[in-house]
Amino acid sequence: MSGGAPREQLPLFANVSVAGAEIVPRITDEDRELAQRVPSWLRFGTSSWSFPGWRGLVYEGQHTDDELARAGLRAYAQQPLLRTVSVDRSYYGPLRAADVASYATQLDEAGALTPSLPPFRVVSKVWDEITTAVFPVHARYGARAGQRNAHFLDASRFLSEVLEPYRGFERHFGPFVFELTPMPRGTFEDVELARRVDAFLTALPAGFSWAFELRNQELLTPRWHDVLRAHGAAHVFTYWTAMPSLRAQLASHGKITSPFTVVRLMLPPFMRYAEKKAELAPFDRLVAPQDDMRDDVLSILRAAAEAGCVEGFVLANNKAEGSAPLTVREIAVRAARELGARF
Repeated sequence: MSGGAPREQLPLFANVSVAGAEIVPRITDEDRELAQRVPSWLRFGTSSWSFPGWRGLVYEGQHTDDELARAGLRAYAQQPLLRTVSVDRSYYGPLRAADVASYATQLDEAGALTPSLPPFRVVSKVWDEITTAVFPVHARYGARAGQRNAHFLDASRFLSEVLEPYRGFERHFGPFVFELTPMPRGTFEDVELARRVDAFLTALPAGFSWAFELRNQELLTPRWHDVLRAHGAAHVFTYWTAMPSLRAQLASHGKITSPFTVVRLMLPPFMRYAEKKAELAPFDRLVAPQDDMRDDVLSILRAAAEAGCVEGFVLANNKAEGSAPLTVREIAVRAARELGARF
């Protein structure tokens, strides 16, 4: 990364034998039966996978977060209900080719053990060096805090530093998510942001799925949807503290036209990430079910099905309700009941 204080690139796989790690998936007959009733085009998953509190939910036995981060993807990907995952650490720095290769090895091994399951797809969050227009006032940005970022939506850097390490990962690709860091109000008018997104997408190669997530509700305008629609990219329906409700985002969207859709369930309204994390850890139970959120997810999935989407990705964060795997199960039950027969 150029400029500013360097950020730590987590050495997830240094001096670790992934093949030798004994992390066993926790799979129940109920999960198998439910997964068979969920429409095959739906892919449920979570934000990352390295949570020791998921013992008895996703994993057998007790493991540290470091052990799970290094070698837990193999067990996670054997879960019949979890057919996708969001790689979140790639937001803080580009993945190394060795990291991507380790993910591919674990997913190939999981696939060989569960050949009857639908293929597993990885959703990758894009490095914030590419998705930040103005660096937040935060210590980790050093002298750049509060400054404009000259590399916002820099296609050349995205291709060479973010996408290049994924060479050979094609069979596991899900969407790349561009989470646009919250901007000070007035940073862009919607027409200028749309122009930048258009130029960026025009420079990217075909054959990938691109999804864009806003964190500024004033920029959620018809121009935003129009530019994504023109490139076959998806708007990320995000359940996040400062954005309109999922149902409001769906209403602003009109008919879904991308061949895939992405829903990310992050943080209830008016909540702060750090406070919610401390309140909900170790993420082994549902603490605050969000009924309206679940209703809205089903409405989005229904609209996506009616629009003929080939794939629908629903990614839950622990901070949405307390435990991402349990959020997935609750929504999957409804999807099986309400969408299974028709779609």
